[in-house]
Amino acid sequence: MMVGMDSYMNAYLDRRMKNLIQDWDLATRNDLGDFETRLQAIEETSKDIASFETSAAIKLEELEHRLLKLREVKR
Repeated sequence: MMVGMDSYMNAYLDRRMKNLIQDWDLATRNDLGDFETRLQAIEETSKDIASFETSAAIKLEELEHRLLKLREVKR
């Protein structure tokens, strides 16, 4: 009889833990397995974004400068 109860309790606890992990959005060992790879991908993407922001800021400055010149010519 104890074996049946142990099995039932183990299944119950497994379900509760699964629900707890999902509800609280907790990380599991499987989630952490490729953590470093995912982190490196994010770091590379952030470098690309920083580079884009820099080039976009330069381009925006050039466009604003051209706009000022056009406004001066229009006067």
